[in-house]
Amino acid sequence: MKKRLIIGIAGGSGSGKTTLAENIAAHFGDEISVLRHDDYYKSQKDLPLAERATLNYDHPSAFDTDLLISHLDSLKKGIAVDCPLYDYANHDRSRETRRVEATEVILLEGILIFENAELLSRLDMKVFVDTDPDVRIIRRILRDVKERGRTLDSVIRQYLTTVKPMHEAFVEPSKKNADIIVPEGGQNPVAYGIIIQKIAAHLAL
Repeated sequence: MKKRLIIGIAGGSGSGKTTLAENIAAHFGDEISVLRHDDYYKSQKDLPLAERATLNYDHPSAFDTDLLISHLDSLKKGIAVDCPLYDYANHDRSRETRRVEATEVILLEGILIFENAELLSRLDMKVFVDTDPDVRIIRRILRDVKERGRTLDSVIRQYLTTVKPMHEAFVEPSKKNADIIVPEGGQNPVAYGIIIQKIAAHLAL
């Protein structure tokens, strides 16, 4: 049986990794599946909303990466999984889940997927989206205010207190584990084309 291809797309918050993953997924439709590390944030339902809003969501310990690894292992065996869904407005997991099929190609995207050695060992192709910090913070502000119901002050405070220091401590050092470094993420057609060709070749085997 043909080995499934697991592609990891990492990068800082606002780098364009999600856009790149979405563009790839749109190109191939239901031939590939997508997992998001963000959906594996640990549940914080026992904490009040005000306290959940102050937690550090950019440290590796914020994620249930063991569950993500177990889901990847199931998908590699051909077993579909019900992955959690994260509710950004409530800073907690949703009660809903999302069915992910065991397709021949699986994309995994997230800021810290190259930081965990066990997770890293399960990735066949590792892409790091490298984008200027000024661009990333502007994108984050626009996204969080427009799409996630955050205030400008809260976004800036979170960026300065946790996002930036955690990026420097964990995300940036993990770049050394990448096979491909992509400047500007979804805005880089050459890199996008290379990844598309790799996936197409695997599907054609």
